[in-house]
Amino acid sequence: MAVILPSILITVAVGLAIASQTQFAGVLGQYVGIMESVFIIHMGGFLVSGIYLLIARGGGLVAWRSAPWYALCGGILGVMIVGGYAYVIPKIGLAPAITLAVSAQLIFSALLSHYGVMGAIQQPLTASRIVGILVLLVGTWLIVR
Repeated sequence: MAVILPSILITVAVGLAIASQTQFAGVLGQYVGIMESVFIIHMGGFLVSGIYLLIARGGGLVAWRSAPWYALCGGILGVMIVGGYAYVIPKIGLAPAITLAVSAQLIFSALLSHYGVMGAIQQPLTASRIVGILVLLVGTWLIVR
């Protein structure tokens, strides 16, 4: 359980990050444009990973030349998403990791929409949505257990 609880918490955090990043990109895109928003968000990821690599003195970065060319295209993904999944999947498995992250994303998105947080279009949590969340939680439990 000592390994599983932190993995669950990190996976839930990944789901929250996905929901938040999507909302931030949408809001920022309204101000600067879609591609400009994508650039700004990925520059933040570049800075975070760059600082880490500076502290780690490059880590295994020098081996990038031996990777297949298409593997270098993965840079379009968010740092926390890739890093979070990379951390938890070996510990809890692919299906539980993705299930937890997506479930957290869907529930958090429903809450953002309910309260209209961060510029989200306000959509109240109706009885049917609450039932849907409960069913989602049961399904998540069945996959993760």
